[in-house]
Amino acid sequence: MDSYLIQVNGRGDHAPVLDVHLKTNGNSISLGKMKGRKPRWAVRASEMSKKTFNPVRAIVDSMKVEPNPKKAMISLSLGDPTVFGNLPTNDEVTLAVKEVLDSGRYNGYAPSVGYQSCREAVATYYNCPEAPLTAQDVILTSGCSQAIELALAVLANPGQNILVPRPGFSLYKTLALSMGIEVKLYNLLPEKGWEIDLEHLESLVDEKTACLIVNNPSNPCGSVFSKSHLQKILAVASRQCVPILADEIYGDMVFADCKYEPIATLSTNVPILSCGGLAKRWLVPGWRMGWILIHDRRDIFGNEIRDGLLRLSQRILGPCTIVQGALERILQRTPPEFYHNTLSMLKSNADLCYAALSAIPGLQPVRPAGAMYLMVEIEMEHFPEFENDVEFTERLISEQSVFCLPATCFEYPNFFRVVITVPEEMILEACSRIQEFCEMHYQGAEGAQDLECDK
Repeated sequence: MDSYLIQVNGRGDHAPVLDVHLKTNGNSISLGKMKGRKPRWAVRASEMSKKTFNPVRAIVDSMKVEPNPKKAMISLSLGDPTVFGNLPTNDEVTLAVKEVLDSGRYNGYAPSVGYQSCREAVATYYNCPEAPLTAQDVILTSGCSQAIELALAVLANPGQNILVPRPGFSLYKTLALSMGIEVKLYNLLPEKGWEIDLEHLESLVDEKTACLIVNNPSNPCGSVFSKSHLQKILAVASRQCVPILADEIYGDMVFADCKYEPIATLSTNVPILSCGGLAKRWLVPGWRMGWILIHDRRDIFGNEIRDGLLRLSQRILGPCTIVQGALERILQRTPPEFYHNTLSMLKSNADLCYAALSAIPGLQPVRPAGAMYLMVEIEMEHFPEFENDVEFTERLISEQSVFCLPATCFEYPNFFRVVITVPEEMILEACSRIQEFCEMHYQGAEGAQDLECDK
């Protein structure tokens, strides 16, 4: 009868190995020593994770500062319109989701690009003669941030570069660097209402440029590009044969004296992936419903980009099905007065904030035209005790318990960003404290020079 002997040998700090012998008809045959496991643990973070860097988190998390305990904290830093409860979504939006939830028809997996009927609802909502859309031109995503991620991933390879606004939303850089894509920053001009420096933009294009990101209306600037400026941007993209990734999550969130033009409605030949979603206009960022609209009337993307987006969407199994099921009702039944009331409140806050900060020596706010933000220049020469915008905003927290985001987070030092979605009384109180802070630290030309000499 055959017998088998398996001996485990190992001593000291050496890993055990298997010494296998077969005993057949009284004869022992050694099969040698086989390694049974790794000699030691060697778990390492991936290169992608090491390349992933969020400048907002890196800067904010490093701000080791406590607010003034004598003053209640006022946070003007987070771009979430739901924080203070003064901007609830419309009842129709909530009822749409409740109805779908009660139906039990949307509890399973959907196609990775979204249900066909839901894609049709989005296509119908955004379709227009200048930029026609069908359901096949819509990819539903888990929020606008995933839409941007998929658009970047389908357009750019590691080693290529993308053109990103400065100041601009930090996620573009975070995503690109994690994918091994180089970021080239083109300048926006505060003196021109944050229009793009078109000459600088075009100078950055080279043979490795994969796409141009255009964010309109803008985070962090609150700017809205005119039709003529958008046409000039398209002219650059057309000359250089560079597709556009349009971040239009704040689309239609513009004040009454301004008009929003989706860039695709002005394009005759430049292919565009437009990214949007429910988060901002419908005031439900946590619902994670976004989309990519594919505009490609000259068939420059062809099937390759569409197929690529389909394959990339299959990495996860699509966005929330409950919200998908509610999309048609949300898009069709949200009353116009809901949008109007939201924008009226934002415009009122923007005007109050702009007027109050304009009156403070050493600050130069740039008037916004939409979205939820206002950018403020710090005339650093009049605040010589602070090295930069990060130190300025840190001291603003510790002395006045007002938290504004330093614009270094957006690659634009010596500015800070104010979120204007907070209640009116909070905006006024915050501006009053900012004024008190600046009056305490402001130095005229002579005082600033004396302080510099003391250093």
